[in-house]
Amino acid sequence: MSAVFPRWLVPWLLLVGLCLPQAPARAQEIAGTLGTVGSDTMAGLMLRWGEALARRHPGIRLQLQASGSASAPPALMAGTTRLGPMSRPMNAAERRAFIERHGYPPRELAVARDALVVVVHRDNPLEGLGRRELEAIFSDSRRCGAPHAIRRWRQLGLAWPEGRIRLHGRNAASGTHGLFRRVALCGGLFRPAVNEHPGSAAVVAAVSEDPRAIGYAGLNHLTPGVKALARRDDDGTLHFPEPEAVRRGEYSLSRDLYLYLNLPPGESLPPPERAFLDLVLSPEGQAIVEELGFVALTEVQWRRQRDELALDASGR
Repeated sequence: MSAVFPRWLVPWLLLVGLCLPQAPARAQEIAGTLGTVGSDTMAGLMLRWGEALARRHPGIRLQLQASGSASAPPALMAGTTRLGPMSRPMNAAERRAFIERHGYPPRELAVARDALVVVVHRDNPLEGLGRRELEAIFSDSRRCGAPHAIRRWRQLGLAWPEGRIRLHGRNAASGTHGLFRRVALCGGLFRPAVNEHPGSAAVVAAVSEDPRAIGYAGLNHLTPGVKALARRDDDGTLHFPEPEAVRRGEYSLSRDLYLYLNLPPGESLPPPERAFLDLVLSPEGQAIVEELGFVALTEVQWRRQRDELALDASGR
């Protein structure tokens, strides 16, 4: 049965209704497809971030094309993606081409730290390599000053494994290939005998199956089938890629991992991209970085970038 109120009471009821606390309006749900093109090294990281983003915003779907860091600048320049993950910084030619096309530079964000490691079969007795030894194994250029080439394990004083050293590495489209060439080979060329692979996981798998093999890969791709070698100084001191050394840049084969944005000056990020970066540059996003074997940014680093992008400073 419906209630009947006296006519004089109705205005008072309306006034009371206006004064009562109102339920907050439900935030508009963010939806859309988030496309990214770029680094294979960062593929697992991007996918995990995408999964976490879908839990926050079920209407957002991540589409990832992990064809190597070299594929990110052309995609950003063409406008087929706004986000380009890269395991190396853009070079001068890539930046120049982007600016010529759009009239403004790409936006660069450092989102994690990584390190490369030289790996051998788990049963190999070798513990570490000096820089000149490493160059002599992988390059004929010998720009680091190696006196001669190293082709066999016995040249390193090992009775086992016997025979020629079998080399494995990344293909030229990867930032991993570029970093190793620049730092470990002093910019020299790789030997033609290096077997090139599209991803670090494939390098590690190949080395784990061959006692005579050696390769280089991202730190987060290590498996029980391989051993990571230390970098050896001239005095015999061994340096391993410990997280703090990587974070401070003290391990020579460490690097930043980047997200590049096609973001015109003065414009705001579209909601899906904004939500993604809100996650990446947060405690939750950086915890995922560490779970996957990379090195997280410091709080100062990720908060500074949040401020630059005008994201919520709370970090969620």
